[in-house]
Order: sequence, then C-alpha cells, then structure tokens
Amino acid sequence: MASVTPAMSPMRTRALGGLRSVANNAVSIVVFLAAWQVAAMLVNSPFFPAPHRIVNAFIRLARDGDTMGNSLWQHCWASLYRVLVGFAAGVVLGVPMGLLMGLMPRFYASTRSVLEPFRFIPPIAWIPLAIIFFSGLTRFAFLIFIGSFFPVFTSTLVGVARVEPIHRKVALVYGASKRYVLTHIVLPTVLPDILGGMRVGLGAAWLTIVAAELSGGTSVGLGRMMVNYAELLAIPEIVVGMILIGALGFAMNEVLLVAERRLFRWRWQVTL
Repeated sequence: MASVTPAMSPMRTRALGGLRSVANNAVSIVVFLAAWQVAAMLVNSPFFPAPHRIVNAFIRLARDGDTMGNSLWQHCWASLYRVLVGFAAGVVLGVPMGLLMGLMPRFYASTRSVLEPFRFIPPIAWIPLAIIFFSGLTRFAFLIFIGSFFPVFTSTLVGVARVEPIHRKVALVYGASKRYVLTHIVLPTVLPDILGGMRVGLGAAWLTIVAAELSGGTSVGLGRMMVNYAELLAIPEIVVGMILIGALGFAMNEVLLVAERRLFRWRWQVTL
C-alpha cells in the first residue's frame, strides 16, 4: 500500500483542486446573484429585472416557446449550428494558410499589404454584402468565417515564427524530409498558438452571429429572439437570450481549454 500512496497523491491533489475551483465559482455565482437582487430592489424599475424574473422568463420560453411559436431549443440550436459551421471553416482555412505564410515569410511580406487590411475590417461591416450575395446558412457561415478566420490565421502565423531554427536544422542534417519537419517539429510547436487563436476566434464567432441575426433574414436564432422581444420591451426574455449566448460560448471555450490542458500540461504548471 505504501507504494500506491505516492502515485495516488497527484490525482488526489488534482481532484481537490478541481473541487475547490467548483466551490469558488459557485460562491462567486451566489455573490453575483445576491448583488444583482439587491441592485434590482434599489433601482425598482421594470427595465432592471431581478434574477427571479429572468428564471420565470426562461421557464416560460422553455415550456411555451416565443411569440412566433419557436421553441427556445430551436433558437439555441440554430445559433450554435451556424457558429460551428462558420468557425470550422475559419479553422480549416486559417491553420493551413497561417502555416503557409509562416513557412514562406518572403511570400507573406510580398502579400501582407493585401491580407492585413482585411483583418481590420470588422465582420459586422460585411453584413450588407452578405445580405446581397448570400442567404440562409451560407450568409451566417460567411460572416462567422470572417470573424474567426483572422485570429486563427494570425496566431498560427506568429506560432511558426517561434519555431527554433536549430530544431529544424538538426532534423534536416539527419536526413529528415520537409514533411517530417512540418509534422514533427513545426506543428507540435505551433499547436498551442493555434488553440489559443481558436479560443479568440470562438469569441469573435459568437459576437458575429448575434450581430448577423440582429440584421434579419431568419426567424430563429438567439439574436433574432432578442430582437423580437426588444420590440415588445420584454427585458427578461432579452436577458435570457444573453445568458444562453454566454453559457454556450463558455461551454465551447471550456472544451477547448480541456483539450489544451490535456495536450500541453506543461503550460499549466507555472504559478505564482
């Protein structure tokens, strides 16, 4: 038994750390809700609803749907599906293009005057053109792609520049092919930056989908639901949509964080 204890100790430590984190976050939520309730009582305005009114609005939407007959789950799935499609397109194109530009710095230097200005055009600015040229899922996927592509592309490009030249040269000296260098040296080095860029791009994707759904062209989606209730001045239902967007985005971000922790445990070992 004595030989088992040291092996179990790190697992027990991680479990206790996880429980402590959950408890701390639970306390933070309770404190936040309490402060919200007190602020709502002090303001005493129908435009600043208390937490229990938000809960009641959520129950009504989950049970009866919205004023158009669409269920709350239809709205959630519509927005989530659009984000997944556009975000996947941004990653699929952003990673290879970032690798290509990073491995061919002269080519990037010659074309950056064309590429870089697009990075500073906000996805919302593309909405008028998207309305003209696209419809349905393609419109939303295009806008989300624009929002998520550049964070992934830029992080990949920067990650390639961090690859130690000595590692590449040693592999080439021992007869490694360019493909081997790419898959065994460049990609493992750049992957942490790619995942970091994906997290940033995910936030941009959710920001973009809400703006795109606010512009119209669809009857379902959390952004569309919020606009419909804004016209009725129904603040609790609007806040429900905001909370669901935050919850879905948070859940997707946590999935990426779990993957990052498992793949790169050494990056999470530095503490103060």
